[in-house]
Amino acid sequence: MNIRKLILQGEGTTLDFKKTITNNEKIAKSLVAFANNKGGQLLIGVADDGSIKGVKSEDEERYMITKSAHQFCKPAIEPEFEEIYIDDKLVLVVKIAESDTKPHYALDENKKWWVYYRVNDKSILASKIIVDVIKKSSKVNGQLITYTEQEKKLFEHLNLEGRITLKQFSKLTRSSYRQAQKILVSLILSGVIKPHTSDKEEFFTTV
Repeated sequence: MNIRKLILQGEGTTLDFKKTITNNEKIAKSLVAFANNKGGQLLIGVADDGSIKGVKSEDEERYMITKSAHQFCKPAIEPEFEEIYIDDKLVLVVKIAESDTKPHYALDENKKWWVYYRVNDKSILASKIIVDVIKKSSKVNGQLITYTEQEKKLFEHLNLEGRITLKQFSKLTRSSYRQAQKILVSLILSGVIKPHTSDKEEFFTTV
């Protein structure tokens, strides 16, 4: 593994830097987000800016991550570890495979379980729509799309406005949130539309 080349890519959907591990809940969130998405790697001993700090106690870091993966993730996650030395500094590489038992939940500080997934370089709390997509994604072999008047209105709106929220779609089609959500999930799984999450809202665009 060319670790320097990997670090130069910067943090993203499948890569996260951690200077050190200090919190089981925070690391569980990252592990779950990777497992619920396409998998990924944590580089322990690397700061957010990509500078290599090295791991002080490899055994301690490994113990914390394993504890997070087994006790703070549900279902439990099995990380793989690799040790790489760069300029006499140890970087611990933690590999998380894409899970076939999605969705995984992470335990927070209030002892509540939440689903997270990866968006760019962030581990984001999953909305009900995304949880549904994650649940069904591992079971989908091919999604049959049926275009009703509701889908037609959705694409007309997207052609004009470029984006839509669940609330807007529900209002546009005069359908319940549940029905609107079901249609959006189906179209996301079919690869026709994609979700976007910002601090303020979740919205959907064509692919």
